[in-house]
Amino acid sequence: MAIAIARSGFQTLLRRGGRSAPTKKNFSSSAQHDDAYETAKWEKITYLGIASCTILAIFNLSKGHPHYPDPPAYPYLHIRNKEFPWGPDGLFEVKHHDH
Repeated sequence: MAIAIARSGFQTLLRRGGRSAPTKKNFSSSAQHDDAYETAKWEKITYLGIASCTILAIFNLSKGHPHYPDPPAYPYLHIRNKEFPWGPDGLFEVKHHDH
């Protein structure tokens, strides 16, 4: 089967004189619109998206956020059974100096 297909292709080349007609590739973007037009369109859409996201972020960050009351100081929240190597306070806590 493969030999028959190859033979028919070879015979077709012989009939044409060894020259094949150049084929034009049609891509979907160039079928109806110019590529430069599509590029310019998506560039404008991108800039519009960047501007709208920036405005939305500024608006959201400029609004205040609610402040909730501190939770009660339950005694079981800061259980320390072993001394830390850097001292009795936590590494990032405010140091208590009671003298």
